[in-house]
Amino acid sequence: MNQSPHVLAAEFPPGVESFEFGSLIPGLAGTMWETAFTKVTLLVWLSVAILIVLFVSAYRKPQLVPTKGQWMAESVYGLVRDGIAKDIIGPQGARFAPYLTTMFVFILLNNFWGIFPFAQISPNSHIAFPIVLALFTYVLYIAVGVKKKGVGTYIKDSIWVSGAPLWVQPILVPIELFQVILLRPATLAIRLFANMFAGHMILLVFTLGGVALWESANIGLKVVAFGSWGMAIVMTLFELFILILQAYVFTLLTATYLQSSVSSEH
Repeated sequence: MNQSPHVLAAEFPPGVESFEFGSLIPGLAGTMWETAFTKVTLLVWLSVAILIVLFVSAYRKPQLVPTKGQWMAESVYGLVRDGIAKDIIGPQGARFAPYLTTMFVFILLNNFWGIFPFAQISPNSHIAFPIVLALFTYVLYIAVGVKKKGVGTYIKDSIWVSGAPLWVQPILVPIELFQVILLRPATLAIRLFANMFAGHMILLVFTLGGVALWESANIGLKVVAFGSWGMAIVMTLFELFILILQAYVFTLLTATYLQSSVSSEH
């Protein structure tokens, strides 16, 4: 019999099991498809739907004097295009602005679920989603570099450190190769995952900790419960800042990697 998190909080601290959800489709519990469509999956699809509706409705009938929706969409796109794409990549950055904007908004929406009432879990707190996003970036900057420079030149520019003495290259080349092939996508995924995972865990600790204290027979602990819930509110506001920052950092690093692919310098 499944017990609610509030009941379990009085006996067990939150752990990895707090990130596990059963299927939302009746009849799949206990089968191999139990995790095929969970709460986390639903939140991802909601993010996709919101993203599509936001931009399609904003640009379906653009007006000279923009509506609120058009103004919002244009502001986000302009921020990413001018503040990230062109600023980091250069004049060629404008052609990557649609991808970077989509990436930024999609990550932001998924992160936002972590503090949204009744959702209260970011899909990016599951490592699989940041890995897929990082792989998209990985494939894109590799493809862009190969298309612009050719396979041989791109590999050479990526792993050969110009200006370094020849005798140092045997040491530097494996390091650069490891960085381009594995470290870049890994750090992208792990940074986003770790921040969202930690944020959700902290909110659980203060929220469910307050519940556990409130259920105590000790009057003093009941008073302390309000302090725990107050910290949950403070950390929620802090998490709002973190989730915006992580979406920005992911997009910024993606632009940086794209810049290294289109640039003639290493």
